[in-house]
Amino acid sequence: MSTLWIVIIVLALVGLWLILSYNGLITLRNRVDEAWSDIEVQMKRRYDLIPNLVNAVKGYASHESSVFENVTKARSAAMGAHTLPEHAQAEGVLTSTLKSLFAVSESYPALQASQNFLQLQHELRDAEDKIQASRRFYNGNVREYNTRLQSFPVNMIAGTFAFTAKEFFDMDEAEKVVPEVKF
Repeated sequence: MSTLWIVIIVLALVGLWLILSYNGLITLRNRVDEAWSDIEVQMKRRYDLIPNLVNAVKGYASHESSVFENVTKARSAAMGAHTLPEHAQAEGVLTSTLKSLFAVSESYPALQASQNFLQLQHELRDAEDKIQASRRFYNGNVREYNTRLQSFPVNMIAGTFAFTAKEFFDMDEAEKVVPEVKF
């Protein structure tokens, strides 16, 4: 009878460990998904600011149509990105086109003095900072999740239940620079 109790206790402990490990992986995966959602919210905010910024510059520099078209195309591409690598690439292109927009704006002192333009620029810089912070938070959660997936013996549970590693949201150093206008 005592052997039966030992077997039952061991099976109960193994079952408890399986449940706790599985639930821990679910928690980590949900944190990664939540962190990605935070990035998307900040990128949406940034995308919403761009048309206003383009219109503000357009009022002063209407003959710079190729710059406006490039910013608009880059914004559309970034909004249409679906995978993490697509997002990283599209965000890099968008950042580059915004730099060219700000370079054009430097040629117009009246634009640089415009309160509307300054406010939009400040909001865009704030959005960029929040995207960067959200990206760091996301990457930290991805690191924790991937580490847990690869750790023995949890990796056996992860493989059994088809948990897959998540990708980091990385960009080139040049693409991480916040566009800035110098007065």
